[in-house]
Amino acid sequence: MDLKALIRDIPDFPKPGILFRDITTLLRDRDGLRYTIDFLAQKCIDLDFQPDYVVGMESRGFIFGAPLAYKLEAGFVPVRKKGKLPAAVHQVEYELEYGTDMLEMHQDALHVGSRVLIVDDLIATGGTASATAQLLEKIGCELVGFGFIIELEDLQGRKNLPDVPIISLVQY
Repeated sequence: MDLKALIRDIPDFPKPGILFRDITTLLRDRDGLRYTIDFLAQKCIDLDFQPDYVVGMESRGFIFGAPLAYKLEAGFVPVRKKGKLPAAVHQVEYELEYGTDMLEMHQDALHVGSRVLIVDDLIATGGTASATAQLLEKIGCELVGFGFIIELEDLQGRKNLPDVPIISLVQY
């Protein structure tokens, strides 16, 4: 299946000069969505990831992470922006283009030694994925890999991630 054909390009969003890769057109296509989850799961199985948990980053990582966790017979744990989780949290601050942001995960979500796969819809510069990996390292988890639907290769986000397997289904 040609996943690129199901991803809409929106020029000048969210600001002039940016070409936004819109996955809502992929999500609404039932065959495309099923294929995406099945294909990502198969790549994880082929690489022998066998995670205990899939961690999805807010918010589009939730969309792909939860059904992927189901397919891999793993639990799902959300990583949220600051202030979105109701119980005690682990936090990590990370750099943005202009300023900083913070990611959080419930303290009781994972334990030392948990095998974790990080999933998101897209890798650009790798900043959010790298921060999520730092959060997992802080907890003492074992990162088994990353899974992305889209990779923007020109931004070289892979260079900012730990040395573990990285899956991307569509490259631009």
